[in-house]
Amino acid sequence: MLLVGMLDSPYVRRAAITGSLLGLAFEHRSVSVFRHMDAFRAINPLIKAPSLVCDDGTVISESLLIIQHFEDVAERSLRPAEKVARSRDLSLTSIGIVAADKAVSVEYERKRPEAQRYAPWQERIVTQLHTALDLLDQAAARGELGSDPELRPGDIAAAIAWGFCRFVIPEFVEESRWPALAAQAQACEQLEMFKAWPIDRE
Repeated sequence: MLLVGMLDSPYVRRAAITGSLLGLAFEHRSVSVFRHMDAFRAINPLIKAPSLVCDDGTVISESLLIIQHFEDVAERSLRPAEKVARSRDLSLTSIGIVAADKAVSVEYERKRPEAQRYAPWQERIVTQLHTALDLLDQAAARGELGSDPELRPGDIAAAIAWGFCRFVIPEFVEESRWPALAAQAQACEQLEMFKAWPIDRE
């Protein structure tokens, strides 16, 4: 299998860490959807990161579905088996994904020329980002987000979202406002699997 995309993408990084935690062997190729469009188009005409080229040549273009494929291949999941714990982990994973999504939107919006910016939209996505981080910080403070080597998807999504925020838009995300989440993410970053897939490797 070949995972394609840059590790400064929270989606690529989450897929890479999850696949590794599942014990799968796959190649990673750093190709940018912006700087290497022709190269990416040759792999996947949708130019979507991450993209996974399966062993039979099939291409999967969405991180959630790539992770689902990884679970199918590994014949196991990192999610808890117990129903209540599983649904809670799904909830935390979804909040982490929203945090990453809104951080990406904030980054794109601030790069627009001033004349093209729409202040109410900017305020909305920043509010959504901060709300997601509030929820993750509260969960971390309650001990619902961990940093043990036996990570759950919610743990991974939260830590990666926080790391991405601090990497690309630190001025919007001060550690003092979300101390529990910051501590959980920093602890995850010290794990060997996170070190193996650093956000700034490229």
